[in-house]
Amino acid sequence: MVCSVPTAIAVTSSDLVLPPHDRQTPPAAVQPLDGLEASLTAMHALIEQHGYVIALCPSSAPTAVIRRLHAVRSVLESDRIALLALDLPPLGLALLAQQLRQLSVCDFSPGVLASSARLLAHYIYSGALLNSVARLDRIPVSLRSHAKSWVPGAQFAVLATPRPQLVRVGQDELTGPEFGTRMLVAAGQLPADWLTGTLAPAWHVQGVATVPLPAESARWWGTGKVAEFAAGLYDVSVLYQLVSSVRRDECHWCGLELIGDRCGFCAAPLPPPSSNELPTAVARAASSVRALPRGAT
Repeated sequence: MVCSVPTAIAVTSSDLVLPPHDRQTPPAAVQPLDGLEASLTAMHALIEQHGYVIALCPSSAPTAVIRRLHAVRSVLESDRIALLALDLPPLGLALLAQQLRQLSVCDFSPGVLASSARLLAHYIYSGALLNSVARLDRIPVSLRSHAKSWVPGAQFAVLATPRPQLVRVGQDELTGPEFGTRMLVAAGQLPADWLTGTLAPAWHVQGVATVPLPAESARWWGTGKVAEFAAGLYDVSVLYQLVSSVRRDECHWCGLELIGDRCGFCAAPLPPPSSNELPTAVARAASSVRALPRGAT
């Protein structure tokens, strides 16, 4: 089922807007704009047109950007703006925004769509090829790896999400996804030949697309000599099945639907179940347990 007025998806810069997969995928907005007044006008227009706005913001964004987003929501006094700060690398965030754009035309409510961002982020394999990890502070880096950064010609493959991993190229391999993905590759001051010629075949990706490197990438990875990648689900039917398979609840604070343990709009956590109310599945499982025979351990 297709939604007639999709929830708007916004990102903090235009280089985080990936090309759409098809004509049904709506574009993304950019928020905030230069200046508070321009940001207020544009955000108000988005709310009027779409009803709800989900704004994705990288956790590495400058403080001024994050403050302006919160100022816009505060001045507009709107509960229809979800501000989601995510610890994904820039290209991974761009991929997540594209997935939400795909799902925004489906019959998901704004609350489910916003809270699905955390779920979808767990299925995005994002990382980079670096020639130095000396200034990388987003994932754990051993002293040995720091020392190897000074070896001429050394290159490192880094996986930031879903599970951090750092290997020396040619010595170890990155752990890839166990499901079908499409890979995005963005070359900076390093060529992306190893990503497209070695990593992509090793991960059995179902397609590779080359995109420009986001401006935020150099700061996130601690160097401009980087080639970034992000692999994730791309078929909207698979994305839809993943999100729709999760139990839905109602936010006790704002009343919107949500999945997971936190509302995407008001950030209120899902209350724990009452001590005298076992979930149906748990009660059913408990009733099927047989007592151990005497003497069993």
